[in-house]
Amino acid sequence: MVSFEWNHRKEYELTNALHSQSGLVIKVTLVIVNWNGEQFLERCLSALMAQTVKPHEIILVDNASSDGSVEIVLRFPAVKLMRLDQNTGFARGNNLAIEAASLTSEWIALLNPDAFAEPSWLQALLEAADSNPEFDVFGSKLLNAAHPALLDGTGDIYHVSGLVWRRGHGSPVPASAESACEVFSPCAAAALYRRSVLCEIGGFDEDYFCYVEDVDLGYRLRLLGYRCLYVPKSVAHHVGSGTTGGQHSDFALYHGHRNLLWTFVKNMPGFLFWLLLPLHLLLNLVSIIWFMLQGRGEVILRAKRDALLGLPKMWRKRQYIQKSRVASIGEIWRQLDKRITK
Repeated sequence: MVSFEWNHRKEYELTNALHSQSGLVIKVTLVIVNWNGEQFLERCLSALMAQTVKPHEIILVDNASSDGSVEIVLRFPAVKLMRLDQNTGFARGNNLAIEAASLTSEWIALLNPDAFAEPSWLQALLEAADSNPEFDVFGSKLLNAAHPALLDGTGDIYHVSGLVWRRGHGSPVPASAESACEVFSPCAAAALYRRSVLCEIGGFDEDYFCYVEDVDLGYRLRLLGYRCLYVPKSVAHHVGSGTTGGQHSDFALYHGHRNLLWTFVKNMPGFLFWLLLPLHLLLNLVSIIWFMLQGRGEVILRAKRDALLGLPKMWRKRQYIQKSRVASIGEIWRQLDKRITK
């Protein structure tokens, strides 16, 4: 059982609230889940303090960091610090914060500690939410923090094979203005969710620990009929896997490729599961061969072994998820990427 303690400092009221078209104040709780993010937190939190529209509250969940993260957070009295006694992962950390969020908050904004929001980041998300009530999830434009002329991503793509990647990753930032558009799901490094839909679906799958958990969440929300809008005016600079050794680390490889299999098994609906299963199995085989040739066979084999060991539990989850599905097979098919290459 995980225990945690709030930092009991004086409550600070964050101002500059955004009003909806009806005149009501739009309240949002912003959540950051941190583990040993000392090198990023000062910049991340300073950027939040400079937002043109500030969140109703900021909750930072610290997953038992061993660096100076807590000391940095304590320098920001507007931030509510939830200190955990063990590393529960990104999924569990977010779920705890969502449960603890103010009951008056209609929206939950997520931000990674290695994501640095531009001043109008949150305002753009909230304005998009207010003017697009048919959407319940909103994603940001992420720029590469080291090379801001390049995109880190503009939402997540789910391929028919079960492979996932960030839309536009590594591409030059468009020179002309972009229009908001629907995407499969947002990257949770900088995103906004209607709180009621997160509560309805039970939040993130905590078995994932981290990696692909945001795609899984987005997929499950889409199966329930909820949609995601990409908001190009909402911009954040993202390092990416800043505290886990980088996107190509053994940690990222293990969790990413274990969770890819689980996401396909849980969420691919109806006959699409059986239709696309051979392609998904081929993807897994190619992945194993590829990483073995790179000298990383032990990690990829362990990831796939543990994915298979977890299949009975994931199949039970699948039965509940598919029983609750609202979206039609055709609607899901239209949202899947079908390109032969990226």
